[in-house]
Amino acid sequence: MTAPSPSLWLRLKRLSLVTQIIIGLIAGIALALFAPEVAKSTSFIGKVFVSALKAVAPILVFVLVMASIANHKHGQETHIRPILFLYLLGTFAAAVVAVVASTLFPSSLVLATHDVAVTAPGGISEVLQSLLLSVVDNPVSALMNANFIGILAWAIGMGVAIRHAGDTTREVLGDLSNGVTLIVRLVIRFAPLGIFGLVASTLATSGFGALIGYVHLLAVLLGCMLFVALVMNPVIVFWKLRRNPYPLVLMCLRESGITAFFTRSSAANIPVNLELSKRLGLHEDTYSVSIPLGATINMAGAAITITVPTLAAVHTLGIAVDIPTAILLSIVAAICACGASGVAGGSLLLIPLACSLFGIPSEIAMQVVAVGFIIGVLQDSAETALNSSTDVLFTAAACLGEDEKAQRLA
Repeated sequence: MTAPSPSLWLRLKRLSLVTQIIIGLIAGIALALFAPEVAKSTSFIGKVFVSALKAVAPILVFVLVMASIANHKHGQETHIRPILFLYLLGTFAAAVVAVVASTLFPSSLVLATHDVAVTAPGGISEVLQSLLLSVVDNPVSALMNANFIGILAWAIGMGVAIRHAGDTTREVLGDLSNGVTLIVRLVIRFAPLGIFGLVASTLATSGFGALIGYVHLLAVLLGCMLFVALVMNPVIVFWKLRRNPYPLVLMCLRESGITAFFTRSSAANIPVNLELSKRLGLHEDTYSVSIPLGATINMAGAAITITVPTLAAVHTLGIAVDIPTAILLSIVAAICACGASGVAGGSLLLIPLACSLFGIPSEIAMQVVAVGFIIGVLQDSAETALNSSTDVLFTAAACLGEDEKAQRLA
């Protein structure tokens, strides 16, 4: 007697999240095309998904940043200071590239802004005043009202304070961080269903012109990542080594970036980067620390992912951005990227923090996050490829540069 074939539901559950998102995207487009009235009724599904994102994002930022700072080992950075500098420089440079590209090629999105008050800042002075007031906000109020700047400030302060606590306290905080991450993973598992409702209702209401905005946003994101990988990173490596950087850059992209593109996980790509570092003849006591650390704080792709959708929302709402505010956004995006969650789509959940600089409320910012999940199939793969390949690239550049410097001094 043959076993019964698995049901359609079980087959769908066995598929990867990427495949499920693609199915949800295609199903949403098809429903909006053939049954627009029915598609409009699916807006509730999208609202539930966006509400779930709004619920987990504040506590995620608070716990994740606090735990990462609290569990950072004292003195660890003294062994890899040049690599850390390259990590931070590369992440900030990527944010600057994203700001420039978003200014030259502005994206417009279809956002539901009715019944939501948007207060645009008048300039850098008003942004800084708002930033300072947000920093000193009550922590409970910051969590309740999704004041991400205040949440970030309290997370950093608490993380620094808890660094001096006992090991047990820090272990509990690490367990809490893992628990919150697990809840975020659960919410993201419902992304295919949420995207189905968002795409179907949006296209049925606003027409298929909304897809053009999604494609344009994706093109700007991928264009920025390619520019950073093939232009900005080689410039940084040339500055460090004073020789043609492209053999090293292309090797890292080929042997690390391609693998990371398909695994979509910097953590899963750590063994690949360790093996590549070994074959490059780097110091084991250095790359054994810098590669795992880079998977956490070297986030050029995440900085781009945070910046481009934020400026797309800013452009859609007609908010003016001056140069000082753009620089401040680059700094905030770089800091946020270093604390990005390790789960797929984790950097998207930090977009509201950057949006808060411009007075964009959480209700609209989370719609931008949902758009990020729609294009996330390619965005997240490209982001991971850039992040992971840059880990080994900057480690190699710093090690080789320090070796050559020592030889010159000798």
